[in-house]
Amino acid sequence: MSRKSIVIIGAGIAGLAAGTYAQMNGYDSVIFEMHDKPGGLCTSWKRKGFTIDGCIHHLAGSGPNSEIHQIWRELGAADTQDFIFYDEIVQVEADGLALTVYSDIDRLEQHMKEIAPEDSETIEEYIAAARAFTSIDLLAFPLLSTWEIARKSLPVLPVMGKYGKLTLEKFAEKLRNPFLRKTFPTVQYDFSNIPMVVHLNFLAGSHNRTLGWPSGGSLAFARTIECRYLSLGGRIEYNSTVTKILVDRDKAAGVLLADRREHRADIVISAADGRSTIFDMLSGAYSDDRIEAYYKNPPDYSEMTLQVSYGVARDMGGEPHSLTYFLKNPVRLMDRQVDRLNVEIFNFDPTLAPPRKTVVKVMLGSKYSYWRELAKDRHRYEDEKARIAGTVIALLEERFPGISSQVEMTDVATSLTTERYTGNWQGLQPWMPSGVGLTAMTRGFTRTLPGLRNFHMAGHWAEALVGISTAAISGRKAVQRICKEDGKRFTAVAD
Repeated sequence: MSRKSIVIIGAGIAGLAAGTYAQMNGYDSVIFEMHDKPGGLCTSWKRKGFTIDGCIHHLAGSGPNSEIHQIWRELGAADTQDFIFYDEIVQVEADGLALTVYSDIDRLEQHMKEIAPEDSETIEEYIAAARAFTSIDLLAFPLLSTWEIARKSLPVLPVMGKYGKLTLEKFAEKLRNPFLRKTFPTVQYDFSNIPMVVHLNFLAGSHNRTLGWPSGGSLAFARTIECRYLSLGGRIEYNSTVTKILVDRDKAAGVLLADRREHRADIVISAADGRSTIFDMLSGAYSDDRIEAYYKNPPDYSEMTLQVSYGVARDMGGEPHSLTYFLKNPVRLMDRQVDRLNVEIFNFDPTLAPPRKTVVKVMLGSKYSYWRELAKDRHRYEDEKARIAGTVIALLEERFPGISSQVEMTDVATSLTTERYTGNWQGLQPWMPSGVGLTAMTRGFTRTLPGLRNFHMAGHWAEALVGISTAAISGRKAVQRICKEDGKRFTAVAD
């Protein structure tokens, strides 16, 4: 009996995972990728001997205590990859004081009580909630059925009920110490309105050593999965952009490439950008009001869409790997006031820079429309990137005297950069649809499309949830659905 064929669009983590599981389950698959390397958003790039990482902060499933770790084993990453675990999540500095969010929960409790003994009762409440979360992992929930999620959530239901509607800002209002009240809202990636349950899950995962960093960074991690896929007989055609999904009588039948080549297949999986898949490759023919309403109103402003990186001739081994510090004087960057910087110091992975040198990265939120308007004049666009890079290094000078003279490499990536290299519409990652909530973890958002057979989506846009592990699980689930449709027993073990 001949093997069924699957075309996969996109060699990001979801596409690589889908391809790997497809090969394990007896399908012939090929991945078409617009870029010349794997990973999609899970990527990094080199400049003047420095590696700039564009993705991973905390990789779920890094340690064997996580259910997600088995996914990385199946995909060939866990057994070939060294993982690094942080001793702290972040250090926040303001007014001459420092709050270090240690990964060790006991150490964190002691540290916070030393800073604010007057808040001991509230701190104990916070620490007790973090300890409760060490028994579950929200990031593993996409692997589970609704019943399994409910069963695993039972021990922490009281904590979920207490913190479910609280943000970091709201919790900080309970603190009497002015320094803690000011800094606590910034302890999770320095985003506004981060739910407390998200932070508690990250803190518990760091404590359990299930959240870590793959040595070599994001692209090196993606390469390990690429290697696994190719070893199973899969094929990847790089520099191959899919422009159209071929359809025959409401059945996906293959793809058309930008060079006008057609590639026919029994099944198509799109692990590419959601909007491009639905409205460009399929011309909007298989949509509905829910999908159209979602893509009609994308956010203009998004966090972490402007990345300013420097390679410095400085050994920064004694600094925290993640630092948020409040500025002495707020500055205007782009179209908003900035009163603090969130800095990533890649001093924990010696593979990313030459000896005694370090990559330093500052992430900022920005509006896509701001950069799109500037890009109408290339000189204005490049001038603004240079101006921001100059301003940011001057601000870093406040905290790291002498760093300005040690810069050997500067790189600025905007949302337009992301859009150009990954195909992600407006450089976006998915945003949670209104009214969906945790149901997206089990049901997804657009895993299939109405009226179109032999077609599946995988990745962030299929789930409307972000995360490298989410993407891998989504690729796995796509192949599970295909096996079910074909009456085959799904396996995650190679022959």
